[in-house]
Amino acid sequence: MPSLGRLLLLIGGCVVLGIGVALLLTADLGSDGYSTLVNGIALTLDLDFWLANLAVGVVFVALAAARKVYPGLGTVVQVGLVGVTVSVALDLMSTPDSVLGRVAFLVVAFPVLAVGIAAYLGSRTGAGPAEAAGLAWDPPVPFKWSYSAVQGGGALAGWLLGATLGAGTIAVIVLLGPLVDLAARLLRVDIRQGAVVPGLDVANPTKHDI
Repeated sequence: MPSLGRLLLLIGGCVVLGIGVALLLTADLGSDGYSTLVNGIALTLDLDFWLANLAVGVVFVALAAARKVYPGLGTVVQVGLVGVTVSVALDLMSTPDSVLGRVAFLVVAFPVLAVGIAAYLGSRTGAGPAEAAGLAWDPPVPFKWSYSAVQGGGALAGWLLGATLGAGTIAVIVLLGPLVDLAARLLRVDIRQGAVVPGLDVANPTKHDI
């Protein structure tokens, strides 16, 4: 069982991440690449978004597990708590009428997203689907670039399946991975150990590395 400190980091990180996602969606300038992929699949297969999201999430987590990045408590909490936080936050926000206001929402979203992702991964309790896919390739590719590749590949596939792209989508692809890396350094957490590794000594997690 993770320590209280790690649980608080997980929960706090997921809440902050959910607020960041809500800010990104409220800006209405394009969603992240992972959501674009889910939306494209939902449109192509005529599925509800939540069902497509569940299916894509399971596939991403399974593929990451094949690279020895295993799901854990944090994987479940991330999916559930972020979703609830986004729903609550969206009820409290409204898209500005002006383009400048929407851009402001987009700009604010990025540091919030980065801190949320770095914090919950830093709890080392398990990674959500998109982050697990990025972690699965670190090493050899640093997370800040592997995560950008996941977001970029998702955006491209989603667009080919009929989803729309926006300035926010491009910004996520280019900026979010490096910003998460920077946030992790500032918070002094190791995001590479965001997934649960069999045999990991939870009392001293720094003894192992992914």
